[in-house]
Amino acid sequence: MNLNRKEFLRTLALAGTAAATGSWNGLKVLAQTSEKKAEDIELVAVLGGEPDVMLQKALEKFGGIRKFVKSGQTVVVKPNIGWARTPEFAANTHPLLIKELIKQCYAAGAKKVTVFDRTCNDMEVCYKLSGIEAAVKEAGGEIVPSDWEEYYAEVELPKGVKLKKTKIHKALLDADIWFNVPVLKAHSGAGLTIALKNYLGIVWDRQAFHRTDLQQTIADVATWEKRPVLNIVDSYRLLKAHGPSSGDISDAVLVKSLFMSPDIVAVDTAALNLFNQVAEKQGFDKKELSRVSHIQHAQDLKLGTTDLKSLKVESIRS
Repeated sequence: MNLNRKEFLRTLALAGTAAATGSWNGLKVLAQTSEKKAEDIELVAVLGGEPDVMLQKALEKFGGIRKFVKSGQTVVVKPNIGWARTPEFAANTHPLLIKELIKQCYAAGAKKVTVFDRTCNDMEVCYKLSGIEAAVKEAGGEIVPSDWEEYYAEVELPKGVKLKKTKIHKALLDADIWFNVPVLKAHSGAGLTIALKNYLGIVWDRQAFHRTDLQQTIADVATWEKRPVLNIVDSYRLLKAHGPSSGDISDAVLVKSLFMSPDIVAVDTAALNLFNQVAEKQGFDKKELSRVSHIQHAQDLKLGTTDLKSLKVESIRS
């Protein structure tokens, strides 16, 4: 399904963002003709176009990639590459989005751009089948291994409620900045996997989260002091059911949208509302916030807000 403009704007309204030329819950959004300054924008939602084009449009609203990447910096781009699936299954972040983001980073003067994920299926197969390995190489980035514990180092999480320490990939520890680039999909354990859940791909022991309290520990790991400069949610296709991997092509829904924000709670809230709007239209299971409670836990930890109407939001028809 490809949402038309009216349906997408209704989605934004339900997310607390607004229709294109009106107001919703007191928040005014003038899509494409907004007079808001780039430095004021806190959340961008895009409808239409291919993943690389939507990324370009969203970054323009924020004032361009140079707002986030400085010359000489080392950068990590962290997609979801967890599953041995090709892009049409929507189990991994779209490779065109990753390729364009890497190109943008180098255009801004980045010294090095590294990509990795702590995969669930065989790492080499995931990297290849997802199309991300090829995309990274074509853009001049470096995709690095993640399958040995020696690649990780322990960090403290003093603000975590139940998770007080974990081992994080050294590529991320050594980077100046990083981008969190998940795909939007249903998840059998977490309800949904979006930007917060994507943190499980930076740690060595993923099972520690499942053994304790998955919803709380997802929020806890996001308290790590090195926050992503941007969270970019790939919802070009979303995985509506049998996540996080599925294997049934009919579970992948073509939506052609993207969300971008430095606020990880806000971007996950907006993506959650998009998921539910598509679910309502297509007749599959919606996800109540209580089912995705790590978003609320993250807000409780002051990592962002679920109150989207309090933010300066820009919606774009690409």
